[in-house]
Amino acid sequence: FENHISPTYEEIALDLENQLANLDGGYKKITTTMSKQGEQWHREIDIVINKIKTELSEIKEKHRDILQKHLNEIKQIQSLIKETLQTIRKIEKSTEVSTTIEYSSKIREFSKLPPKVHVSLPTFIPKPIDPKKLYSLFGQITPLSTATEENVLSLNQPKTSVRELLDEPKLVATIQTGHEKLRSVTCLNEDRIWTSGQTNDIKCFNIKGSLLQTIKTKSEEWPNDIAVDSGGNLLYCDGTDRTVNIVKNGQTEVLIKLQGWKPINLCVTSTGDLLVTMYSDDWTQSKVVRYSGSKEKQTIQFDDEGKPLYSGNGKIKYITENRNHDICVADGVAGAVVVVNQDGKLRWRYTGHPSVTKNEPFEPIGITTDSQSRILTADSDNHCIHILDQNGQFLRYIDNCDLEDPFGLCVDNNDNLFVCEVYKGNVKKIKYLK
Repeated sequence: FENHISPTYEEIALDLENQLANLDGGYKKITTTMSKQGEQWHREIDIVINKIKTELSEIKEKHRDILQKHLNEIKQIQSLIKETLQTIRKIEKSTEVSTTIEYSSKIREFSKLPPKVHVSLPTFIPKPIDPKKLYSLFGQITPLSTATEENVLSLNQPKTSVRELLDEPKLVATIQTGHEKLRSVTCLNEDRIWTSGQTNDIKCFNIKGSLLQTIKTKSEEWPNDIAVDSGGNLLYCDGTDRTVNIVKNGQTEVLIKLQGWKPINLCVTSTGDLLVTMYSDDWTQSKVVRYSGSKEKQTIQFDDEGKPLYSGNGKIKYITENRNHDICVADGVAGAVVVVNQDGKLRWRYTGHPSVTKNEPFEPIGITTDSQSRILTADSDNHCIHILDQNGQFLRYIDNCDLEDPFGLCVDNNDNLFVCEVYKGNVKKIKYLK
């Protein structure tokens, strides 16, 4: 608290206070520029100047309100931090053991920092004088721009080194899971994986292929998808009862219960949020919803023109978060990998790469990302994996290693790729980076 969290909040508050303090000066410069431009014009232009000044004043008030709002929120959190510190110090001095046992740490809660806010000053852009078009040519005020960037408190995060692609990917291991129609794989740690298929059991294997644990779904139906949270707890989607479930200490609990929608696939983000793809009961709509625990935080469904980002059906839509916080969805029916930023704005679509050796249409299924922000997606019908950079540019195929019908994918902390072969029931571990 004293060395990391509290000083970080103080820094955020100071930044907002500085923006507020410099607000008048910044807007004054704009007004001065406008006045100099206006002095060169005839008296009739004064009406136009006053009109634009009014617009600027309104934007300034919005600017002030935005900064003040975020500053108030930060100060409220700072107050809670001070109260927490006081509570901790009381516990330190207390001789009552019960107070120490009952105390619940708030480190995780306060480590999730709010977005860092930068509200850009508008700019005045003067134009040449034309008496017939005074207002349109005098200039314009750019809209108020508020930029937010993910502000994550990094206490002990290792730096990532640059890793190049191998000239020839190598098959490291093959794990026989025994699943009927193996669909999903997710890494528990560097030597253990969870797997699921079209049966009601979810299996944990070590890298040597030994079965370590089996968990049955609560509904006794097969899970749509699986994931592991930062605490090592297993999560799974169950479309039959519209739930996302979490398994803790062998006990299954319902984390999310949907109405009117059914979950398809899911992933855990770097900040501990949960991203879930889902479809409507009438099979006409699909969307991505972000959850913090069981609380809905964000819905991603339409682009800036109001058009659906994803095909409207109940088909598989595997999802993953990239290192730059982009949200990547493999939409097989649409024949595209759809990537939006963390605000849900469409960045790009990838619809396949021309190839004389790939004869079937591109229908991506599994999707994952690695430490280099590369995106890997399974092209099952063409028996290969496409590797893209974070901007959607094709880099290469993984089409050796005797891959057959690749489906679900995941990458471990060492950038080893795990691939489900849906019909064989095998998980293949592949090394593709140097």
